Amino acid sequence: MYLILGLGNPGPRYELSRHNMGFLAVDALAQKHGIQLGQHRYFSLYGQGEVNGNTVVVAKPMTYMNESGRAVQALLQGLQFSPDRILVVHDDIDLPLGKIKRKSKGGDAGQRGLASIIGTLGTDQFARLRIGIGRPETQDQIVDYVLSPFLDAEISTVNEILEKAVLGIEELLAGLNKKSNQTEEQTE
Repeated sequence: MYLILGLGNPGPRYELSRHNMGFLAVDALAQKHGIQLGQHRYFSLYGQGEVNGNTVVVAKPMTYMNESGRAVQALLQGLQFSPDRILVVHDDIDLPLGKIKRKSKGGDAGQRGLASIIGTLGTDQFARLRIGIGRPETQDQIVDYVLSPFLDAEISTVNEILEKAVLGIEELLAGLNKKSNQTEEQTE
């Protein structure tokens, strides 16, 4: 079983903001696979289901982005997951809008949600799907930029990105499952 965690900020004010790309992607995944995110516990909104034969819990922390680690720790303890069974989906200002990259471990690159998770769990050994949202022109515009909604002209691009993100999550999950199965076979 895997935990697929989308990062974002709760509430209508942030609903369609660039910083909520992780929320938007896991919502799209849940919708595609008929997973209802109806349980509210462990500082998260979550649901359990299947993605291409893999049992998953899809979750959105209901803490603010910079406190995501608190929700992840509660989910791990409450649902008995280990960090190597986590896939975090998040926005990334270092990638242009629409670019998606996979990462299996590493630092936070300034993403405060990741920093919170890494700091709380004490490990960076978990999978991520990074979704590019682009970067503002100057460094002092970053906070306003990531918390701003997408422009009307960007909405069709965002919908395409979400489709690519869902495929990316499915592919990453298949890779994690394959790796896990190989490890289990080696330990038998």
